[in-house]
Amino acid sequence: MSNLEQTPATRGRLTIRTLAMPADTNPSGDIFGGWVLSQMDLAAGICAGQRAQSRVVTVSVDSMSFIRPVQVGDILGVYTFVKRVGRSSLDINVEAWVRRGRIGQREKVTEALFRFVALDDDGQPTAVPTLAELPEYVDSDF
Repeated sequence: MSNLEQTPATRGRLTIRTLAMPADTNPSGDIFGGWVLSQMDLAAGICAGQRAQSRVVTVSVDSMSFIRPVQVGDILGVYTFVKRVGRSSLDINVEAWVRRGRIGQREKVTEALFRFVALDDDGQPTAVPTLAELPEYVDSDF
């Protein structure tokens, strides 16, 4: 089996990549789960806002599973894809992966489903454009 075949597969597009720092640790020395959640919410918001072409707000996080701890020095990559589009809501699948150290093995550390609602300028729910209505520069699977 080649190294490529052994590399775990991510689902979605890399939306955020950042470095886990000592300031983000919990009392046990691992990276605080809330920091990981905030990175995932940022990435999901980028994905949802791009697809909705409007302001979006997080309304729920479902099925969040912390699989492995994140450690200081890990490079965290957050991958997103649009799972479902409703009239004014979007479900965004989010996976967080780490590379242990600069050249270490990649591992999935958490995953969740984020739900967003698109809002107009008055803060009221607004319709998410259909794929046909999206500007050409918007990648529909973002």
